[in-house]
Amino acid sequence: MKPSKTYLSGKSVFIVSLIVIAVTSLTVYITGEHYHRTITENFYLSLSIIAFALFLFMTVGLYRGIGLKDDYMKGEASDEFPDFQIMGGGNFDIPSIDTDDGISGLLLSILFWIVVSIALIALVFLLELLFWFSVFILFAMLYWVFFRALKLVFSKAAETKGDMAISAGYAFMYTGLYTGWLFTIVYLAEILR
Repeated sequence: MKPSKTYLSGKSVFIVSLIVIAVTSLTVYITGEHYHRTITENFYLSLSIIAFALFLFMTVGLYRGIGLKDDYMKGEASDEFPDFQIMGGGNFDIPSIDTDDGISGLLLSILFWIVVSIALIALVFLLELLFWFSVFILFAMLYWVFFRALKLVFSKAAETKGDMAISAGYAFMYTGLYTGWLFTIVYLAEILR
């Protein structure tokens, strides 16, 4: 009986990767303050540690023939997006309430103040909702790119299973592709400064 292929949960790999990136970056930043390293040096060190961890993960995964299973997004994604209307900017006509200076003017001003306050609270709520929706979309895009990248790597698992040299070669190549552009951006930013 042939053993079944081992699959890693895409959701678990993504969450663990985010935790590793956050802990690595924080550790390097905190120790960098103690050793007086620049932000660029901290970035290089953080990225090197993350690249090394990614290289090891991919090498071991390819050597063992591991696959990646997408369990994060349940169901099919729709290609249809709602048709959003963008509000046009422009002049807002603020109504002027002409009242006398007596008790009716005071009561009307308080009522107007309450209505405007409720409208501003609703606006803040909508902006917060928009912010969290944007964060969700950002994480969904990040997950998709991350998942697709690792799925591409582990599609080579059948030909690299049991061969450490080929596994390390593929892992080195993909690690260079997935982290090399970040090193390049930091290097160019440092040169152009």
